[in-house]
Amino acid sequence: MRFGLFIPQGWRMSLTDVPPEQHWETMLSLLHYADNAAAGEAVPGGEFAWESVWVYDHFHTVPVPSTEATHEAWSLMAAFAAASQRVRLGQMCTCMAYREPTYLAKVASTVDAISGGRVEMGIGAGWYEHEWRAYGYGFPTAGERLRALDEGVQIMANMWRTGSSGTFTGERYQVDGALCYPQPLQRLAVGPSDSSGGADLVPSIPLWIAGGGERKTLRTAAKYAQYTNFAGDPEGFDHKSRILEQHCADVGTDFGAITRSANYNVVIGENQAEIDDKLAWVASHFSRYAPGEPGEREIANWRNGPLVGTPEQIVETLQDLRSRGMTYAITYFANAVGDREQIELFQRQVIPELQG
Repeated sequence: MRFGLFIPQGWRMSLTDVPPEQHWETMLSLLHYADNAAAGEAVPGGEFAWESVWVYDHFHTVPVPSTEATHEAWSLMAAFAAASQRVRLGQMCTCMAYREPTYLAKVASTVDAISGGRVEMGIGAGWYEHEWRAYGYGFPTAGERLRALDEGVQIMANMWRTGSSGTFTGERYQVDGALCYPQPLQRLAVGPSDSSGGADLVPSIPLWIAGGGERKTLRTAAKYAQYTNFAGDPEGFDHKSRILEQHCADVGTDFGAITRSANYNVVIGENQAEIDDKLAWVASHFSRYAPGEPGEREIANWRNGPLVGTPEQIVETLQDLRSRGMTYAITYFANAVGDREQIELFQRQVIPELQG
């Protein structure tokens, strides 16, 4: 199993107790922590790597919009690329309609160059209506947003692989000859293997198509994704996996070649008293910054998540999920800014049990 780590960028009210002038220093410190772990250096359990770090592509905080900071995802991608050496860099997930796909392809390719070929492209249709309207995007129907996703990933993939968008005339996007140089440094195997046993390698960035929409999103993933990201609970994961597998059969792609991932809130402690203490922090934090029903809903989500427990309990849960085909866990830790001990405990006692 492979592991990613969310860097607190403010979206989930994760920087509320940090002075604004210290936001970047705080994010940078955790980036360097993960980057060192990716090399097996200087941290407990460091021989077992965090493969990637992640941010969210949002503009307003959740569970309620507020004046607390939310740092912009692709600005952070460029900064992370320049400030790290080894760990891979992803967004979970970029909203297709927030940037034209031609422009987004160019941005991602540039960041890939800065990073030496470490970008992951998480992409989805978008859902947060408040920020859509506030930023002037309107709020198209779900069908229109999903159409934009399907067309946009085609445009981006073509620009990365050939250096040009070519002529694309869709219902949402029309482009003609948009150039994408530099092309990505990364190479992706496409097409059937040749007589020597290898597929063609073309410039590209791995596509993570996020979301569990069964009619459209998972079909788009079946056609174009190298990775998916959907429900992380066992029953939900099994159900979405079956839908994805059927779409792969329908469109003629290899279901087994798509890595299936999920995102997890992690609350970990050596014993129940420590776990209760971490959950009490969650309750206090969201009661303060999102009082009422939104905060209560967020607190319940944390308490009822599948990765709440001791290291042994979390290992058992992840082993079960791995047996179902979930092989990439992207983790978000409560109070990562003030309580790095949870991350270190997970790294020491959970990750080694799941790798290899």
